[in-house]
Amino acid sequence: MRNEKEFNTSDVQGKDNYVLHPWEYLQFSGKYDRPVIVKSDGIYLFDSNGQKLIDGPGGMWNINLGHNNKEIIEAITKQASKMVYASPWTEANIPASELAYELEKISPPGFSRTFFTTGGSTAVDSALRFIMFFNNYLGRPNKKHIISRHDAYHGSTFLSASCSGKERDRNNFDFYTNYVHHISSPNPYKKSENMNDEEFCDFLIEELESKIISIGKDNVAAFIAEPVLGSGGVIVPPKGYNRRCGEVCKKYDIIYIADETVTAFGRLGAFFASDTICKSDPDIITCAKGITSGYIPLGAVLISDRVFEKVSGEKAHKAIFANGFTNSGHPLAAAAALKTIEIIKRDKILEHVQEVGSYFQKRMHELREFPIVGDVRGMRLMACIETRIGNKKNKTLEEDLEIGKIIDKHATKLGLVVRPYLGLCVLSPPLIIQKKQIDDIISILKKAIKLAMSDLREEGIWKD
Repeated sequence: MRNEKEFNTSDVQGKDNYVLHPWEYLQFSGKYDRPVIVKSDGIYLFDSNGQKLIDGPGGMWNINLGHNNKEIIEAITKQASKMVYASPWTEANIPASELAYELEKISPPGFSRTFFTTGGSTAVDSALRFIMFFNNYLGRPNKKHIISRHDAYHGSTFLSASCSGKERDRNNFDFYTNYVHHISSPNPYKKSENMNDEEFCDFLIEELESKIISIGKDNVAAFIAEPVLGSGGVIVPPKGYNRRCGEVCKKYDIIYIADETVTAFGRLGAFFASDTICKSDPDIITCAKGITSGYIPLGAVLISDRVFEKVSGEKAHKAIFANGFTNSGHPLAAAAALKTIEIIKRDKILEHVQEVGSYFQKRMHELREFPIVGDVRGMRLMACIETRIGNKKNKTLEEDLEIGKIIDKHATKLGLVVRPYLGLCVLSPPLIIQKKQIDDIISILKKAIKLAMSDLREEGIWKD
């Protein structure tokens, strides 16, 4: 940790107030005293006061191999000493070329073309632009409509944000509403009480098909879906849902985009969830975050051969996919990604996630003992606690915010960072986490929930 004389926490916080942070309440802009993180290692963060914190969200779903991984740092440094940049418009670079080749080997069969972007939002945006280009080229200019889901999150560009379905994020912004449609969240916790999971799945698939028919199959271009919804509350769809969505898309000639920004690169115990876990057979896969373990921003759009071959080669004539970014396939980011993939393979991280992920879910479910906890859900190293007031599943925004903030406040004091969202507490720790560290997380969460309940009793919000 840096010597205390090298910085002053208040001074750093004062300068930080010149930063407009993501999702910042503008009422308090310039008045926040955010904790100052000065060091990180493994699954831990260290603030300027010397407090050691478990990084429960794994950064922002992205620090898959943990903080301060010397091999990734060395790979970036080594590449920087050789060549830091080459224009993706006119030159090839070795790391990006090698990464594209490697992605073809670890992705589901039939994905041999990768378009590199700068992150998850730009990956989704590029995938949607490709689909518009694709249909225009094939002489189908009306096939532009996109179907997404409530509770989905797909990014912050205009197109990707329009596809997102989190109500709280639609605050005073404009969206692409004429061509984007949202269907029900596949959240079993919120299903009708007279439905079982199988019936709920049937309802969701029927709803998707009905939406396609109502818009017109010749007008619907794409269905976009996270295999497990991340930011919307770690929503695990009912069994068979993703596969059946893929079947509906094939039936109506609609491109299925699997947004694996969160789920790819080991989070669910596989390089890509679309293949062995969900069996959804997507046409396009977007990924980011864990591809570099969060060390340098990078996103990617993987395009299936069955789609790409329709607009390439002799068929292409003079067609140009006029989309790209200055930092597409940046050599330093690609070097970080290559090393990440190498470590995941060599150290059997996928197998580790399968083992500790089961243990994590088992221990997380112990939190159901608290009456304020309405649901605990997740898969492998993705988990969410959903709180409730009394027996109510649907709460006011004020209640949601209050509960999330209270749990987060107590957990942080006890040494754990969680990600509160309304009435939810989300966790996605680094994939290198061990069972003992999972035990520490559960111990802190139990204490934090007890303290939160005590606070709510005092405020008259919670009654036993």
